[in-house]
Amino acid sequence: MAAALGYADLTPTQVLDALDSVGLRGDGRILQLNSYENRVFQVMLEDGGAVVAKFYRPGRWSDAQIVEEHGFALELAEAEVPVVPPLLLRAGAPDVQLHGTPPTLATCAGHRFMVAARCAGREPELDDPDTLRQIGRFIGRLHAVGRRRPFAHRHHLQPRADGAAAMALLLDGGFVTDNERPAWEATCTQALALVADAFDAVAPATLRLHGDCHPGNVLWRDGHPHVVDLDDAMQGPAVQDLWMLVSGDRSAMAQQLNTLLDGYEQFSDFDDRERRLIEPLRTLRMLRHSAWLAARWSDPTFPLNFPFFGTAAYWSQQTTQLREQLEAMQDAADAAPF
Repeated sequence: MAAALGYADLTPTQVLDALDSVGLRGDGRILQLNSYENRVFQVMLEDGGAVVAKFYRPGRWSDAQIVEEHGFALELAEAEVPVVPPLLLRAGAPDVQLHGTPPTLATCAGHRFMVAARCAGREPELDDPDTLRQIGRFIGRLHAVGRRRPFAHRHHLQPRADGAAAMALLLDGGFVTDNERPAWEATCTQALALVADAFDAVAPATLRLHGDCHPGNVLWRDGHPHVVDLDDAMQGPAVQDLWMLVSGDRSAMAQQLNTLLDGYEQFSDFDDRERRLIEPLRTLRMLRHSAWLAARWSDPTFPLNFPFFGTAAYWSQQTTQLREQLEAMQDAADAAPF
């Protein structure tokens, strides 16, 4: 894995030098794109083209995990699932290291990066049933490829271990304020127990997933959904790629999920028992989001953009939301699947 240099030395000149090291010569025009986790740049090339270069956060993923993500994207593209795969790289300088077969990951001056074609688009309109069906078909096709084999190196969703690790990071790191800690810790412990119970009851099959399939990560282009980033690709239950696309009360979510599944089940089977995992997955995401902020707190970007994190008011709000999730998970366990 690359040395944990951080991003302090990642200047526009170094970005251009990195691209030059794999034979992609920029013309000097660079636009930094929105990304908290990595550093992502749109770079205009001397040949008139444009690419997007992603510089990976040091220490987050191993080379093997990144290359496996890239391999999944290439496999999806070969199956004509609309994704934006990484470009195949070639060494254009003696100090660049290439990784993967074929090579899609490069290391230059201690920074690991990949390059993809630029692909513009917008968020999908989820209030349109036809759009939901199309997205369902898209995810169904993605999952049909994802079921071919498991990930060997990427993260495997493990509710007990993932929840316990997130909780420990927040408590051991002293991020939870003293007055709010007892109530938050007690509520979090109860919530994670219900998460574990739900997964034990359903015992879902797992497959290779997008992993973070919320509306902002689905690009609508030329009347169809696309995926431009598989940075959170993981092994987990199918519903992980569906639940973040539904919202509202129980009735509204049921209608939206059924519409998604109208398209999804044209390409992949769906185990209806996984509907019970929606609220547990929402609970786990809430907790892991707090842990993600805590783990990145030494990066100046995070205190600047998330000033509310770590305050007494933040933890009081988190406790309230976890209590609401306790009720939602209990209701889901007691009721028939929607």
